[in-house]
Parts: sequence; C-alpha cells; structure tokens
Amino acid sequence: MSGFEDKPAPAPHYMGHRDRLRARFHEAGADTLADYELLELILFRAIKRQDTKPLAKELIARFGSFSEVLSAAPNRLKEVSGVGDAVVTELKLVEAAAKRFTLGEVKKRPMLGSWSSVIEYCRTAMAFSDKEQFRVLFLDKKNALITDEVQQTGTVDHTPVYPREVVKRALELSATAIILVHNHPSGDPTPSRTDIQMTKKIIDVAEPLGITVHDHIIVGKDGHASFRGLKLI
Repeated sequence: MSGFEDKPAPAPHYMGHRDRLRARFHEAGADTLADYELLELILFRAIKRQDTKPLAKELIARFGSFSEVLSAAPNRLKEVSGVGDAVVTELKLVEAAAKRFTLGEVKKRPMLGSWSSVIEYCRTAMAFSDKEQFRVLFLDKKNALITDEVQQTGTVDHTPVYPREVVKRALELSATAIILVHNHPSGDPTPSRTDIQMTKKIIDVAEPLGITVHDHIIVGKDGHASFRGLKLI
C-alpha cells in the first residue's frame, strides 16, 4: 500500500477561461467582448467539455461576422468541423430571440413614428440571409402592424413576386397600408431595375383599392435603401 494519495487531475485550462469570460460579460457587459467571445458564450451551452475559442474564431472567419454566423443556414454551419445539431440549435435560438425582440419593438408604436425600429427589425430578419426573401408588413388605419409575412423566398439573386397576391392578402387582413421589404444577399442594397418595376406594379394594383404602399425597403449587409427616401415612390 502506498503512503501517497493520488492527486486530483487539474481542471482543463478552458474551464478557467469560461469562468473569466462569463465574469467579464456580467461585470463589464457584452460591449466589451469581441464577436468571437460572445459566440463562445453561446457555444458553452452546446459544448460542455471542450475549448470553444478555436471553433468560435473559425465560424467568424468562415461567415464574416457574429450576425452572419447566426443567420447561416444549418447545412452550411454543419460544414464546419465541430458543429453538430446542439450547436445549430443554440445559434438558431439566439437568432430567433433577436428577431422576436426587434419585432416586439416594432409592434409597440405606429410604424411611421418608429422608423429606426422598422429598419432594425428588417435588417435583423433578413440582411444576412443567403437567399432573397420578399416580405410584407401589413398595417392598419393607424399604421400599427397587423402582421409581418414572408411572401416568397427565392434564389441568391431573384425572388418571384406576384403583385395581385400581395394585394389580395392585404384585403384579407383589412390592411390599409403596406411596407414592402426584401434583401440583397450580395450585400449591396441598391435597387435594381427589376425592383423598381415590381414596386410600381404593386402600387398600380394597390392604390385603386385604397391600399397605400408606404415604402419598399431593401436590406443588405452593407446597409439599407428606402424607395421613398430615394424618391422612387
């Protein structure tokens, strides 16, 4: 029998790192953390016994930013070694929470009186998607949001839009005004000729039925464009 007791194995180095990172988050706030560090905090929940800093940095390098990691399609996320269902679930949960939060801010007050919240919501919901989406914000006579619906999802550079279907849905909801929104996965929100023509067609169908098109907003990684601001409508 040995007179020496076995010493407990030292804790993995990343455990101390996790504690320090959590402490920084609680004491100094999220603004003091780099994108990859904030991503690490999310990964802690999905990956219990592993240093997550390399994976967080690889995800940022692959997709470009914290927002783009959250918005990436699950199949693309799983192309990164170390990303499985648990990681995808945590990332998509945070993305859903961000969308729900910004939508809540939009619902609190009339749309036209909180334009910055509208833009923030549109960017959160669509700016970093890798496919074009066309959505419509349906408003009541007080310009409060009735509902927000994705009408069509297309390819990387095209989404089919059917003006009569947009207006038909507005009539079903008793909406008196709409805001059109779509994204440009290229990042550049500059309206194309097709975007301008499609907007005009929707206005031509909507206005005789008493439905106002307040704006058409295009969002992308590099910012946003407003048709009304550009005097295109």
